[in-house]
Amino acid sequence: MSDRQTDALGRLWPAYGLDVPDGPVVPADLFGRRAPVVLEIGSGMGDSTAAMAAADPDRDYLAVEVHTPGIANLLDLADRLGLHNVRVAQGDALSLVSGLPTDVLDAVHVFFPDPWPKARHHKRRIIQPAHVALLRSRLRPGGTLHCATDWAEYAEAMRETLDADPELVDAYGGFAPRPAHRPVTKFERRAITAGRPVADLLYRRR
Repeated sequence: MSDRQTDALGRLWPAYGLDVPDGPVVPADLFGRRAPVVLEIGSGMGDSTAAMAAADPDRDYLAVEVHTPGIANLLDLADRLGLHNVRVAQGDALSLVSGLPTDVLDAVHVFFPDPWPKARHHKRRIIQPAHVALLRSRLRPGGTLHCATDWAEYAEAMRETLDADPELVDAYGGFAPRPAHRPVTKFERRAITAGRPVADLLYRRR
């Protein structure tokens, strides 16, 4: 990590970070208020999360990531932008979701998850039926599950999996137009430059 990231982690983790616990997670306790909550699964270096949280101060953003430099970078961004609606969890996203109450999330974002392209590794993908059922159960009725990927085969597999969930409704009847609220990241620019178009999928809980 850079000196800046190391400093941010040391200063800000006690107030804004949490290790994924084995027990319940209560968003109102984490943020010190009751507000709609967005769960960001795999926040990477945090640029997208910080930008969305800055543009959306009435909602709280709970990011979960395993990569320590990314966590430190998001903490630094939140500090520099004066964001009080960001918290960062380190650990397994599904364990975190299991600890959340049902019907508590306003939205779940799964942007550019690892596609695990080899067939024998598909079982590691985050978007698969059992995981989707868990994520959906934590969404409030009308809440949204928004996925994005630059891997065409995974995009089709995501769509098939999401369509199969009886409690989710495709908001666009297919791939969604690119939403303005999702910032363009360096990762996405590299994908487009490499000729990999990005697919967005937006589903609502019944």
